[in-house]
Amino acid sequence: MSPRRGLTRESIVKTASDLLDQDPSRDLTLAELARHLGVRTPSLYNHIGSLDELRQEIAIYGARELADRLGSAAIGRSGETALVAVAWAYRDFAVNRPGLHLATQRAPEPGQTELNAAAHAILEILMRVLEPFELSEKEQIHAIRALRAMVHGFVSLEQAGGFGMPVDLDESFQYLVDTYIAQVTSGTRSALS
Repeated sequence: MSPRRGLTRESIVKTASDLLDQDPSRDLTLAELARHLGVRTPSLYNHIGSLDELRQEIAIYGARELADRLGSAAIGRSGETALVAVAWAYRDFAVNRPGLHLATQRAPEPGQTELNAAAHAILEILMRVLEPFELSEKEQIHAIRALRAMVHGFVSLEQAGGFGMPVDLDESFQYLVDTYIAQVTSGTRSALS
C-alpha cells in the first residue's frame, strides 16, 4: 500500500499532539487518529509502526517544543531573571499544551535515543540557567526536579479547578517562583557571606 499523499509522520504526530492537547486524559487510539486525519487506520502504518511508537514520537515532539520555549525564554537573560522567565515559559507550555506536557513527564529509557536527546536539550538549558548560582551537580538536579514539580503541581491544580480562593493565579505562581528562587539562591548567598 502506498503512502497517502500529504500524510507524513510529522503531520500524524502533530495531529495526535493536538488531539491530546484538547483532552489530555483521552486514551488516543490509532483508529481515532485515522478518523481525524481522514484516512483508514492501515494508512498510518506507512509512517508509524505502532501506538507505542506514536507515543514516543509525541514525547519527542513535546520535549523539543519545550526546549525551544525554555531556550527562547532564557536568551539574553541570566541569573534570577532567566530563572523567572524559564519558570513562566514552562508554565505557559504546560497550560497551553497540556497533552504534550503530560507526554514529556516520563524519563526516557536508555534505548530511546531521540527522546533522550530531546530530554537532554531541556536539561542543558536548565543547567545553563542555574550556572550563575554555583550549585553542585547534585544541587542542580534537586533544583531542576523542584522546578518541574513546582510547575507540574501548580498547573495540575490550576487545570483541575483546585484554586477557588479569590486571589490572582498569576500572583500565586509568581509567589511560588520567588520562593523557589529564594531557596535556590540561599546556598549561593550563604557561600558568598
